[in-house]
Amino acid sequence: MKTKLAAATALSTALLIGAAFAQDGARDSASEAEGQAFTATLAGQAILPADTTVAAPDDAPEHLRQAGKFSTPDRRRTTELGAAQGRDGVRPTGFGLPVDGQSVQGFSGIKAMADGTFWSLSDNGFGNKLNSSDAALMLHRMSFDWESGEAERQETIFLSDPNRITPFPIVLEGSETRYLTGSDFDVESIQPVADGFWIGEEFGPYLLKFDTQGQLLAAFETHVGETLVRSPDHPALTVPANPTAAMPDFNLKRSGGFEGLALSPDGAHLYAMLEGPIYTDGAVETVEDGRTGLRVIEFDVAGQEWTGRSWLYPLAEGGEAIGDFNMLDATTALVIERDNGAGRPAQACEGEPAEDCFATPALFKRVYKIEMSDENVGEAVRKIGYIDLMEIADPEGLARQGGEDGRYDMPFVTIENVDRVDEDHIIVGNDNNFPFSAGRALDRADDNEFVLLEVGDFLRAE
Repeated sequence: MKTKLAAATALSTALLIGAAFAQDGARDSASEAEGQAFTATLAGQAILPADTTVAAPDDAPEHLRQAGKFSTPDRRRTTELGAAQGRDGVRPTGFGLPVDGQSVQGFSGIKAMADGTFWSLSDNGFGNKLNSSDAALMLHRMSFDWESGEAERQETIFLSDPNRITPFPIVLEGSETRYLTGSDFDVESIQPVADGFWIGEEFGPYLLKFDTQGQLLAAFETHVGETLVRSPDHPALTVPANPTAAMPDFNLKRSGGFEGLALSPDGAHLYAMLEGPIYTDGAVETVEDGRTGLRVIEFDVAGQEWTGRSWLYPLAEGGEAIGDFNMLDATTALVIERDNGAGRPAQACEGEPAEDCFATPALFKRVYKIEMSDENVGEAVRKIGYIDLMEIADPEGLARQGGEDGRYDMPFVTIENVDRVDEDHIIVGNDNNFPFSAGRALDRADDNEFVLLEVGDFLRAE
Protein backbone atom coordinates (compact mmCIF):
# COMPACT_ATOMS: atom_id res chain seq x y z
CA MET A 1 0.00 0.00 0.00
CA LYS A 2 2.81 2.37 0.97
CA THR A 3 4.67 1.47 -2.20
CA LYS A 4 1.65 2.23 -4.35
CA LEU A 5 1.04 5.47 -2.42
CA ALA A 6 4.68 6.46 -2.79
CA ALA A 7 4.59 5.68 -6.50
CA ALA A 8 1.38 7.64 -6.92
CA THR A 9 2.87 10.55 -4.97
CA ALA A 10 6.01 10.47 -7.12
CA LEU A 11 3.94 10.38 -10.28
CA SER A 12 1.76 13.25 -9.04
CA THR A 13 4.86 15.27 -8.13
CA ALA A 14 6.40 14.58 -11.54
CA LEU A 15 3.20 15.67 -13.26
CA LEU A 16 3.07 18.88 -11.21
CA ILE A 17 6.72 19.62 -11.94
CA GLY A 18 6.15 18.90 -15.61
CA ALA A 19 3.11 21.15 -15.65
CA ALA A 20 5.08 23.90 -13.92
CA PHE A 21 7.86 23.62 -16.48
CA ALA A 22 5.27 23.70 -19.27
CA GLN A 23 3.66 26.79 -17.77
CA ASP A 24 7.07 28.45 -17.39
CA GLY A 25 7.86 27.55 -20.99
CA ALA A 26 4.53 28.99 -22.13
CA ARG A 27 5.24 32.17 -20.15
CA ASP A 28 8.72 32.43 -21.63
CA SER A 29 7.32 31.87 -25.13
CA ALA A 30 4.58 34.46 -24.55
CA SER A 31 7.11 36.90 -23.12
CA GLU A 32 9.38 36.42 -26.13
CA ALA A 33 6.44 36.94 -28.50
CA GLU A 34 5.59 40.25 -26.82
CA GLY A 35 9.15 41.58 -26.77
CA GLN A 36 10.97 43.40 -23.98
CA ALA A 37 9.23 45.55 -21.38
CA PHE A 38 10.54 49.12 -21.13
CA THR A 39 10.02 51.87 -18.57
CA ALA A 40 8.08 55.01 -19.45
CA THR A 41 8.51 58.20 -17.42
CA LEU A 42 5.97 61.01 -17.34
CA ALA A 43 7.40 64.23 -18.78
CA GLY A 44 4.17 66.25 -18.93
CA GLN A 45 0.40 66.13 -18.91
CA ALA A 46 -2.18 68.37 -20.58
CA ILE A 47 -5.92 68.14 -20.00
CA LEU A 48 -8.92 69.18 -22.10
CA PRO A 49 -12.09 69.16 -19.95
CA ALA A 50 -14.60 66.42 -20.76
CA ASP A 51 -17.45 68.79 -21.63
CA THR A 52 -15.55 71.02 -24.09
CA THR A 53 -17.72 72.10 -27.02
CA VAL A 54 -17.39 74.08 -30.25
CA ALA A 55 -20.12 75.88 -32.18
CA ALA A 56 -21.33 74.33 -35.42
CA PRO A 57 -20.30 76.18 -38.60
CA ASP A 58 -22.35 79.28 -39.42
CA ASP A 59 -23.60 77.70 -42.64
CA ALA A 60 -24.57 74.38 -41.01
CA PRO A 61 -28.24 73.34 -40.81
CA GLU A 62 -30.15 73.87 -37.57
CA HIS A 63 -29.86 70.10 -37.00
CA LEU A 64 -26.19 70.56 -35.97
CA ARG A 65 -26.79 73.39 -33.45
CA GLN A 66 -27.19 70.77 -30.73
CA ALA A 67 -25.54 67.35 -30.58
CA GLY A 68 -26.86 64.22 -28.90
CA LYS A 69 -30.59 64.90 -29.32
CA PHE A 70 -31.30 61.19 -29.94
CA SER A 71 -29.48 59.65 -26.96
CA THR A 72 -32.39 58.75 -24.71
CA PRO A 73 -32.92 54.98 -24.30
CA ASP A 74 -35.76 54.98 -26.84
CA ARG A 75 -33.86 57.30 -29.25
CA ARG A 76 -36.70 59.82 -29.16
CA ARG A 77 -35.73 63.40 -29.94
CA THR A 78 -35.07 65.68 -26.98
CA THR A 79 -33.73 69.24 -26.98
CA GLU A 80 -33.59 69.52 -23.19
CA LEU A 81 -29.89 69.94 -22.42
CA GLY A 82 -28.47 67.01 -20.45
CA ALA A 83 -31.77 65.11 -20.42
CA ALA A 84 -30.11 61.82 -21.39
CA GLN A 85 -27.81 61.06 -18.47
CA GLY A 86 -24.42 59.65 -19.30
CA ARG A 87 -23.63 56.31 -17.72
CA ASP A 88 -20.68 53.97 -17.71
CA GLY A 89 -22.53 50.74 -17.05
CA VAL A 90 -24.58 51.46 -13.93
CA ARG A 91 -22.43 54.44 -12.86
CA PRO A 92 -23.68 57.97 -13.68
CA THR A 93 -20.92 60.15 -15.14
CA GLY A 94 -22.25 63.56 -14.13
CA PHE A 95 -22.90 64.77 -17.68
CA GLY A 96 -25.66 64.25 -20.20
CA LEU A 97 -26.90 64.86 -23.74
CA PRO A 98 -27.77 66.82 -25.76
CA VAL A 99 -25.23 69.64 -25.58
CA ASP A 100 -25.28 73.07 -27.15
CA GLY A 101 -22.98 73.08 -30.16
CA GLN A 102 -20.74 70.11 -30.93
CA SER A 103 -18.87 68.02 -28.37
CA VAL A 104 -15.07 68.15 -28.83
CA GLN A 105 -14.52 64.67 -27.46
CA GLY A 106 -13.42 61.20 -28.31
CA PHE A 107 -10.01 62.05 -29.76
CA SER A 108 -9.14 59.04 -31.89
CA GLY A 109 -5.81 59.24 -33.71
CA ILE A 110 -3.04 61.82 -33.59
CA LYS A 111 -0.14 62.98 -35.75
CA ALA A 112 2.74 65.21 -34.65
CA MET A 113 3.57 68.04 -37.05
CA ALA A 114 6.90 69.79 -37.72
CA ASP A 115 5.68 73.07 -36.17
CA GLY A 116 5.02 71.43 -32.80
CA THR A 117 1.25 71.15 -33.22
CA PHE A 118 -0.74 67.94 -33.59
CA TRP A 119 -3.64 66.95 -35.84
CA SER A 120 -6.32 64.79 -34.27
CA LEU A 121 -10.00 64.04 -34.86
CA SER A 122 -13.17 63.58 -32.87
CA ASP A 123 -14.70 60.11 -32.93
CA ASN A 124 -17.93 59.60 -34.88
CA GLY A 125 -20.27 60.93 -32.19
CA PHE A 126 -21.93 59.12 -29.33
CA GLY A 127 -21.17 55.48 -29.95
CA ASN A 128 -23.33 54.36 -32.86
CA LYS A 129 -25.16 55.39 -36.02
CA LEU A 130 -28.55 55.68 -34.36
CA ASN A 131 -27.68 58.46 -31.91
CA SER A 132 -25.04 60.35 -33.92
CA SER A 133 -26.92 61.93 -36.82
CA ASP A 134 -26.45 65.37 -35.27
CA ALA A 135 -22.75 64.87 -34.38
CA ALA A 136 -20.61 66.72 -36.93
CA LEU A 137 -17.37 65.05 -38.01
CA MET A 138 -14.36 67.22 -37.13
CA LEU A 139 -10.57 67.41 -37.35
CA HIS A 140 -8.63 69.46 -34.81
CA ARG A 141 -5.19 71.05 -34.80
CA MET A 142 -4.07 70.96 -31.18
CA SER A 143 -1.22 72.36 -29.14
CA PHE A 144 -0.15 71.32 -25.65
CA ASP A 145 1.62 73.36 -22.99
CA TRP A 146 3.26 70.70 -20.88
CA GLU A 147 4.27 73.17 -18.17
CA SER A 148 0.84 74.76 -17.65
CA GLY A 149 -1.05 71.57 -18.47
CA GLU A 150 -3.30 73.28 -21.02
CA ALA A 151 -4.57 71.63 -24.20
CA GLU A 152 -5.55 74.22 -26.80
CA ARG A 153 -7.73 73.69 -29.85
CA GLN A 154 -6.12 75.98 -32.44
CA GLU A 155 -8.24 75.06 -35.45
CA THR A 156 -11.23 72.87 -36.26
CA ILE A 157 -12.13 71.63 -39.74
CA PHE A 158 -15.66 70.28 -40.24
CA LEU A 159 -15.83 67.47 -42.79
CA SER A 160 -18.27 67.72 -45.69
CA ASP A 161 -19.19 66.18 -49.03
CA PRO A 162 -20.24 69.04 -51.35
CA ASN A 163 -19.23 67.09 -54.46
CA ARG A 164 -21.38 64.04 -53.64
CA ILE A 165 -18.49 61.58 -53.43
CA THR A 166 -20.08 59.44 -50.72
CA PRO A 167 -21.54 56.35 -52.44
CA PHE A 168 -24.73 56.41 -50.36
CA PRO A 169 -27.23 59.04 -49.11
CA ILE A 170 -25.80 61.02 -46.20
CA VAL A 171 -27.90 62.39 -43.31
CA LEU A 172 -27.72 65.94 -44.69
CA GLU A 173 -28.14 64.84 -48.32
CA GLY A 174 -30.48 67.67 -49.28
CA SER A 175 -28.57 70.50 -47.61
CA GLU A 176 -26.37 72.91 -49.54
CA THR A 177 -23.27 72.45 -47.38
CA ARG A 178 -23.62 68.65 -46.92
CA TYR A 179 -21.70 68.39 -43.66
CA LEU A 180 -20.88 64.82 -42.67
CA THR A 181 -22.10 63.30 -39.41
CA GLY A 182 -21.50 60.34 -37.15
CA SER A 183 -24.30 58.48 -38.88
CA ASP A 184 -22.43 58.69 -42.19
CA PHE A 185 -18.92 57.64 -41.20
CA ASP A 186 -17.15 56.51 -38.05
CA VAL A 187 -13.82 58.33 -38.40
CA GLU A 188 -11.07 56.87 -36.22
CA SER A 189 -7.57 57.54 -37.60
CA ILE A 190 -5.77 60.38 -39.38
CA GLN A 191 -2.77 61.14 -41.57
CA PRO A 192 -2.26 64.78 -42.66
CA VAL A 193 -0.56 65.21 -46.05
CA ALA A 194 0.34 68.26 -48.15
CA ASP A 195 -2.98 68.34 -50.03
CA GLY A 196 -5.30 67.30 -47.21
CA PHE A 197 -5.99 64.37 -44.94
CA TRP A 198 -6.31 60.61 -45.16
CA ILE A 199 -8.87 59.22 -42.70
CA GLY A 200 -9.55 55.62 -41.67
CA GLU A 201 -13.13 54.82 -40.68
CA GLU A 202 -15.07 51.87 -39.30
CA PHE A 203 -18.58 51.69 -40.74
CA GLY A 204 -17.45 50.47 -44.16
CA PRO A 205 -14.68 50.26 -43.38
CA TYR A 206 -13.59 52.97 -45.84
CA LEU A 207 -10.31 54.75 -46.47
CA LEU A 208 -11.28 58.40 -47.02
CA LYS A 209 -9.39 61.30 -48.61
CA PHE A 210 -10.26 64.92 -47.76
CA ASP A 211 -8.77 68.16 -49.04
CA THR A 212 -7.35 70.87 -46.77
CA GLN A 213 -10.84 72.37 -46.34
CA GLY A 214 -12.28 69.06 -45.15
CA GLN A 215 -14.16 68.32 -48.37
CA LEU A 216 -14.36 64.65 -49.35
CA LEU A 217 -12.31 63.73 -52.43
CA ALA A 218 -12.49 59.92 -52.46
CA ALA A 219 -13.87 56.92 -50.57
CA PHE A 220 -12.20 53.53 -51.03
CA GLU A 221 -13.77 50.23 -50.04
CA THR A 222 -11.49 47.77 -48.30
CA HIS A 223 -9.90 44.75 -49.94
CA VAL A 224 -7.41 42.21 -48.62
CA GLY A 225 -6.32 40.55 -51.83
CA GLU A 226 -9.56 39.37 -53.43
CA THR A 227 -11.51 39.57 -50.17
CA LEU A 228 -13.93 42.47 -49.75
CA VAL A 229 -13.97 43.52 -46.10
CA ARG A 230 -17.29 44.75 -44.69
CA SER A 231 -18.72 45.45 -41.25
CA PRO A 232 -22.42 45.08 -40.32
CA ASP A 233 -22.67 48.89 -40.60
CA HIS A 234 -21.67 48.95 -44.27
CA PRO A 235 -24.34 50.99 -46.09
CA ALA A 236 -24.82 48.35 -48.79
CA LEU A 237 -26.02 45.76 -46.27
CA THR A 238 -29.72 45.47 -45.47
CA VAL A 239 -31.69 42.95 -43.46
CA PRO A 240 -33.89 40.85 -45.81
CA ALA A 241 -37.65 41.40 -45.74
CA ASN A 242 -38.25 37.65 -45.46
CA PRO A 243 -36.98 36.04 -42.21
CA THR A 244 -36.28 32.80 -44.09
CA ALA A 245 -33.92 34.55 -46.52
CA ALA A 246 -30.17 34.56 -46.08
CA MET A 247 -28.62 37.37 -44.07
CA PRO A 248 -26.17 39.68 -45.88
CA ASP A 249 -22.49 38.76 -45.78
CA PHE A 250 -20.05 40.69 -43.62
CA ASN A 251 -16.75 39.61 -42.10
CA LEU A 252 -15.96 42.18 -39.40
CA LYS A 253 -17.61 42.81 -36.08
CA ARG A 254 -19.20 46.22 -35.53
CA SER A 255 -16.48 48.74 -34.61
CA GLY A 256 -13.82 46.49 -36.11
CA GLY A 257 -12.70 48.78 -38.95
CA PHE A 258 -9.73 51.13 -39.39
CA GLU A 259 -8.80 52.18 -35.87
CA GLY A 260 -5.20 52.77 -37.00
CA LEU A 261 -3.77 54.47 -40.08
CA ALA A 262 -0.05 54.99 -40.65
CA LEU A 263 1.91 56.64 -43.46
CA SER A 264 5.31 55.54 -44.74
CA PRO A 265 8.07 58.17 -44.27
CA ASP A 266 8.31 58.68 -48.05
CA GLY A 267 4.54 59.17 -48.31
CA ALA A 268 4.21 56.42 -50.91
CA HIS A 269 2.10 54.01 -48.87
CA LEU A 270 -0.61 54.07 -46.25
CA TYR A 271 -1.00 51.19 -43.80
CA ALA A 272 -4.57 50.79 -42.56
CA MET A 273 -5.00 48.64 -39.47
CA LEU A 274 -8.24 46.96 -38.47
CA GLU A 275 -9.33 47.13 -34.84
CA GLY A 276 -10.83 43.66 -34.98
CA PRO A 277 -10.06 40.41 -36.82
CA ILE A 278 -11.51 39.32 -40.15
CA TYR A 279 -13.86 36.34 -39.85
CA THR A 280 -13.94 33.44 -42.29
CA ASP A 281 -16.65 30.78 -41.85
CA GLY A 282 -17.27 32.09 -38.33
CA ALA A 283 -13.64 31.83 -37.20
CA VAL A 284 -11.27 34.72 -36.55
CA GLU A 285 -8.04 35.11 -38.47
CA THR A 286 -4.99 33.94 -36.53
CA VAL A 287 -1.22 33.94 -36.82
CA GLU A 288 0.85 30.76 -36.90
CA ASP A 289 0.91 30.23 -33.12
CA GLY A 290 -2.86 30.63 -32.79
CA ARG A 291 -3.06 34.21 -31.55
CA THR A 292 -5.78 36.41 -33.04
CA GLY A 293 -4.36 38.52 -35.87
CA LEU A 294 -5.49 41.97 -37.01
CA ARG A 295 -4.85 42.92 -40.64
CA VAL A 296 -2.50 45.77 -41.57
CA ILE A 297 -3.34 46.52 -45.22
CA GLU A 298 -1.09 48.42 -47.64
CA PHE A 299 -2.46 51.16 -49.90
CA ASP A 300 -0.58 52.73 -52.85
CA VAL A 301 -1.06 56.50 -52.54
CA ALA A 302 -0.05 57.36 -56.12
CA GLY A 303 -1.98 54.47 -57.67
CA GLN A 304 -4.98 55.04 -55.39
CA GLU A 305 -5.46 51.32 -54.76
CA TRP A 306 -4.77 48.53 -52.32
CA THR A 307 -1.54 46.75 -53.24
CA GLY A 308 -2.62 43.27 -52.14
CA ARG A 309 0.10 43.21 -49.48
CA SER A 310 -0.74 42.97 -45.80
CA TRP A 311 0.58 41.85 -42.42
CA LEU A 312 -1.03 40.42 -39.29
CA TYR A 313 -0.75 42.11 -35.91
CA PRO A 314 -0.98 39.40 -33.19
CA LEU A 315 -2.97 40.33 -30.10
CA ALA A 316 -1.36 39.48 -26.78
CA GLU A 317 -3.09 37.46 -24.08
CA GLY A 318 -5.36 40.04 -22.50
CA GLY A 319 -5.31 42.34 -25.53
CA GLU A 320 -8.67 42.83 -27.25
CA ALA A 321 -8.21 45.71 -29.71
CA ILE A 322 -5.78 48.32 -31.01
CA GLY A 323 -6.15 52.05 -30.48
CA ASP A 324 -3.73 53.88 -32.80
CA PHE A 325 -0.84 53.22 -35.18
CA ASN A 326 1.99 55.41 -36.52
CA MET A 327 5.20 54.61 -38.39
CA LEU A 328 8.60 55.39 -36.85
CA ASP A 329 10.55 54.61 -40.02
CA ALA A 330 10.10 52.48 -43.13
CA THR A 331 9.64 49.23 -41.19
CA THR A 332 8.93 49.97 -37.51
CA ALA A 333 5.86 51.51 -35.89
CA LEU A 334 4.03 52.28 -32.65
CA VAL A 335 0.74 50.53 -31.83
CA ILE A 336 -1.58 50.92 -28.85
CA GLU A 337 -3.04 47.59 -27.71
CA ARG A 338 -5.66 47.41 -24.99
CA ASP A 339 -8.35 45.44 -23.23
CA ASN A 340 -11.93 46.67 -22.76
CA GLY A 341 -11.58 47.43 -19.07
CA ALA A 342 -11.77 50.80 -17.29
CA GLY A 343 -10.76 51.89 -13.80
CA ARG A 344 -8.07 50.80 -11.37
CA PRO A 345 -8.10 47.13 -10.30
CA ALA A 346 -7.90 48.17 -6.63
CA GLN A 347 -11.43 49.58 -6.98
CA ALA A 348 -12.91 46.54 -8.71
CA CYS A 349 -16.40 45.33 -7.82
CA GLU A 350 -16.42 42.20 -5.68
CA GLY A 351 -19.90 41.19 -6.75
CA GLU A 352 -22.51 42.69 -9.00
CA PRO A 353 -21.71 45.97 -10.79
CA ALA A 354 -22.43 48.96 -8.56
CA GLU A 355 -21.98 52.72 -8.56
CA ASP A 356 -19.06 52.61 -6.09
CA CYS A 357 -16.75 50.21 -7.97
CA PHE A 358 -15.41 49.35 -11.43
CA ALA A 359 -17.18 46.33 -12.91
CA THR A 360 -14.39 45.48 -15.37
CA PRO A 361 -11.16 47.23 -14.34
CA ALA A 362 -8.34 48.05 -16.74
CA LEU A 363 -5.62 45.40 -16.82
CA PHE A 364 -3.96 45.60 -20.23
CA LYS A 365 -3.02 48.99 -21.76
CA ARG A 366 0.25 49.01 -23.71
CA VAL A 367 2.16 50.77 -26.47
CA TYR A 368 4.15 48.35 -28.64
CA LYS A 369 7.00 48.92 -31.02
CA ILE A 370 6.62 46.55 -33.97
CA GLU A 371 8.52 45.65 -37.13
CA MET A 372 6.78 44.93 -40.45
CA SER A 373 9.05 44.40 -43.43
CA ASP A 374 9.19 42.84 -46.89
CA GLU A 375 10.41 39.62 -45.27
CA ASN A 376 7.23 39.06 -43.25
CA VAL A 377 4.54 40.21 -45.69
CA GLY A 378 1.45 38.08 -45.14
CA GLU A 379 2.75 36.96 -41.76
CA ALA A 380 2.83 38.26 -38.19
CA VAL A 381 4.62 41.51 -37.45
CA ARG A 382 7.43 41.27 -34.90
CA LYS A 383 6.76 42.79 -31.51
CA ILE A 384 10.05 44.37 -30.44
CA GLY A 385 8.93 45.63 -27.04
CA TYR A 386 6.33 47.59 -25.12
CA ILE A 387 5.60 50.08 -22.35
CA ASP A 388 2.82 49.56 -19.80
CA LEU A 389 0.40 52.50 -19.64
CA MET A 390 -0.84 51.28 -16.25
CA GLU A 391 2.66 51.62 -14.75
CA ILE A 392 4.21 54.94 -15.80
CA ALA A 393 6.94 56.36 -13.56
CA ASP A 394 6.26 59.86 -12.22
CA PRO A 395 9.19 60.58 -9.87
CA GLU A 396 8.75 64.36 -10.16
CA GLY A 397 5.01 64.32 -9.48
CA LEU A 398 4.10 65.92 -12.82
CA ALA A 399 0.68 64.30 -13.11
CA ARG A 400 -2.13 66.80 -12.66
CA GLN A 401 -4.56 63.94 -12.30
CA GLY A 402 -4.00 60.20 -12.16
CA GLY A 403 -0.77 60.38 -10.17
CA GLU A 404 -0.20 58.37 -7.00
CA ASP A 405 2.91 57.31 -5.05
CA GLY A 406 5.37 58.32 -7.77
CA ARG A 407 3.45 56.68 -10.62
CA TYR A 408 0.81 57.58 -13.19
CA ASP A 409 -1.65 55.31 -14.97
CA MET A 410 -4.16 55.46 -17.83
CA PRO A 411 -7.07 53.22 -16.74
CA PHE A 412 -9.29 54.30 -19.65
CA VAL A 413 -11.32 51.86 -21.73
CA THR A 414 -10.15 53.50 -24.97
CA ILE A 415 -6.66 54.97 -25.42
CA GLU A 416 -6.50 55.95 -29.08
CA ASN A 417 -3.65 58.42 -29.67
CA VAL A 418 0.07 57.72 -29.99
CA ASP A 419 2.91 59.22 -32.03
CA ARG A 420 6.59 60.01 -31.67
CA VAL A 421 7.38 63.61 -30.68
CA ASP A 422 11.18 63.42 -30.83
CA GLU A 423 13.98 60.87 -30.39
CA ASP A 424 13.14 60.34 -26.71
CA HIS A 425 9.43 61.15 -26.33
CA ILE A 426 6.01 60.01 -27.46
CA ILE A 427 2.55 61.51 -26.95
CA VAL A 428 -0.35 59.32 -25.74
CA GLY A 429 -3.98 60.32 -25.27
CA ASN A 430 -7.34 58.75 -24.47
CA ASP A 431 -10.69 58.76 -26.27
CA ASN A 432 -13.09 59.82 -23.50
CA ASN A 433 -16.32 58.72 -25.25
CA PHE A 434 -18.17 61.69 -23.73
CA PRO A 435 -20.37 61.40 -21.73
CA PHE A 436 -20.18 57.65 -21.27
CA SER A 437 -16.69 56.62 -20.12
CA ALA A 438 -15.57 57.04 -16.51
CA GLY A 439 -12.30 55.24 -15.85
CA ARG A 440 -10.38 57.87 -13.92
CA ALA A 441 -13.13 58.49 -11.34
CA LEU A 442 -16.11 56.37 -10.41
CA ASP A 443 -18.65 59.16 -10.80
CA ARG A 444 -17.31 61.55 -13.43
CA ALA A 445 -16.85 61.36 -17.19
CA ASP A 446 -13.19 61.18 -18.21
CA ASP A 447 -11.40 64.28 -19.39
CA ASN A 448 -9.22 64.14 -22.50
CA GLU A 449 -5.78 63.46 -21.01
CA PHE A 450 -2.68 63.82 -23.18
CA VAL A 451 0.71 62.83 -21.78
CA LEU A 452 4.29 63.29 -22.92
CA LEU A 453 6.31 60.19 -22.08
CA GLU A 454 10.10 59.82 -21.98
CA VAL A 455 10.79 56.44 -23.65
CA GLY A 456 14.17 56.84 -25.35
CA ASP A 457 15.32 53.25 -24.76
CA PHE A 458 12.00 51.92 -26.06
CA LEU A 459 12.17 53.99 -29.25
CA ARG A 460 15.74 52.81 -29.94
CA ALA A 461 15.03 49.15 -29.24
CA GLU A 462 15.75 46.70 -32.07
